[in-house]
Amino acid sequence: MISKHSIRALYFSLLPLLLCALCVSSPLLSALNSSPPSTPARPKILQILQVRILTTNVPEANAFYYDILRTLAQAGTDTAKCNWCEKLSKGENGPVVLEPVQGPLPDNLLSAVLFKTDDAERLRKYLEKNKVKVEKWTKWPSGAMFTVFDPEGHRLIFVQTPDYNQPSLAIPGAYEEPIPNWPHIIHAGFIVHDRAAMDRFYKDILGFHLYWQGGMKDGQTNWVDMQVPDGTGWIEYMLNVPPDADQHTRGVMNHIAVGVADMKAADRELLDAGLHLAIKQAPQIGRDGKWQLNLYDPDLTRVELMEFTPVEKPCCSEYTGPHPKP
Repeated sequence: MISKHSIRALYFSLLPLLLCALCVSSPLLSALNSSPPSTPARPKILQILQVRILTTNVPEANAFYYDILRTLAQAGTDTAKCNWCEKLSKGENGPVVLEPVQGPLPDNLLSAVLFKTDDAERLRKYLEKNKVKVEKWTKWPSGAMFTVFDPEGHRLIFVQTPDYNQPSLAIPGAYEEPIPNWPHIIHAGFIVHDRAAMDRFYKDILGFHLYWQGGMKDGQTNWVDMQVPDGTGWIEYMLNVPPDADQHTRGVMNHIAVGVADMKAADRELLDAGLHLAIKQAPQIGRDGKWQLNLYDPDLTRVELMEFTPVEKPCCSEYTGPHPKP
C-alpha cells in the first residue's frame, strides 16, 4: 500500500513538470482556440438599377431609348393627372444612360451595369478580402458607389442609394435611383469566352446563381442566366460567339432586356405611338418560354422587350429562381 507521505512526495516532485507543460501548451491551446480572421459576410445584391450604353449619336440614341421607355411607362396612364409624366418627358432618372463613344467603336457598347446593394462599404471590404480590385470609390452621408471589373473586363458599378427620406442627405453628386414608374432592366447580356472564370467571379464571390440556361438547339448551351443573389435580375453569358463577329452580331449579344407585363400590348402601344423602329421583328416566344420582341438602337445594340414570366415550358433546362415582377 502506498502511504500518504509517498503520494505527497510524488505530487511535489511532478508539480514543476506539470507547470512547465502548462507553460508550453498555453500558447498552443490559445492558438488552437482562436479562429482565423473571417471574410466579412457579403451584403445583399438586389437588382439592376441602370445600364450605361455607348453610342455614336447621343441625340438619336436618346430618342430611340426614351421614346420606347416613355411609351411603355405611360401606357394606360391619364397624362393629365400624371404627377410623374413631366420627369418621364425629360428623361430624368431613367434606367438607361447614354455615353458618347470616344475614339474607335469598341467591341462592346455596354459601358456599365449598375447594381443596387444594401451596404456598399461592407461589399467593398468583402470584395477586397476576395482579391477583387475596387476602383472609383465615392461616398456620401447615406450611401456610396464603387466600380469593379469582371474577369472579361465588363464594368460593374455597385450602388447603395441615398436615403431620400432625409432631404439633408440628398446631396449633389449622389446617385439618384430611377423613378419607379420607368420600366426596369431585368437583365443585361455580355459575350463571354471563359465561363469558368466568370463563374468564379459571379457565382463563387458575388453569390449569383443559375436561373436558366439553354441554346439554339437541344443539347447546346449558348446562354447562361446568372441571377443576382437577393433579387430577380440577371446577367446573361452569351457563349460560343466567334472572336471575329461583326458589329451586328456583337450588338445582338451585348444587349439589355426591359421587362413588360404583356408583350402583345407593348407591341401595339409602340405601333400606336408611331415609332418606326429599325430592324423591327414581330414578337415571338423564345427558347426560354417567354414572349420577347427585339429592337435595335442606332448602333445596333439590341434592346429585348421580355415578359416577366414564361408562357410555355422552356427548352433545355428548368428555371431555378424567382421570376421578375412588374
